[in-house]
Amino acid sequence: MDRMDVKILRCLRENARMNAKVIGEQVQMSVSAVIERIRKLEASGIIKRYTVLLDSKLVGKDISAFISVSLEHPKYNDGFVEAVKRNNQVVECSYVTGDFDYILKVASKSTEDLTYLLGEIKSIQGVNLTKTLIVLNTFKNDVSVLPDMPD
Repeated sequence: MDRMDVKILRCLRENARMNAKVIGEQVQMSVSAVIERIRKLEASGIIKRYTVLLDSKLVGKDISAFISVSLEHPKYNDGFVEAVKRNNQVVECSYVTGDFDYILKVASKSTEDLTYLLGEIKSIQGVNLTKTLIVLNTFKNDVSVLPDMPD
């Protein structure tokens, strides 16, 4: 991967529907060269997928929170992960170091729904402690990373 690939990725991160002609104009490459580079980035797995980014508030999910979860024993990890994968309010689940085992990013339509979700999480076998932080404001929310490479 070189600087030109990073420039192309920057364009696609801004708008995954940007066509090769527009990208080519922005990075000063031919359309065919841009298409070929994108295909190589896809084939190598650097580009994993294309998706849509929804505004959670406009789809009725006004409450965002982070829930730290501690399990009694690692034998409960697989069951816990499967349970949170099935829950539509859980947006992200990460296995972490420190005082807790997992951090969940969740989106709920109300504090009442968040309360219900907390009850569901606490009832998963092996969960012995949770800590919830409600998001008041988000100032940065990049959904993908770019490699560290100067322009």
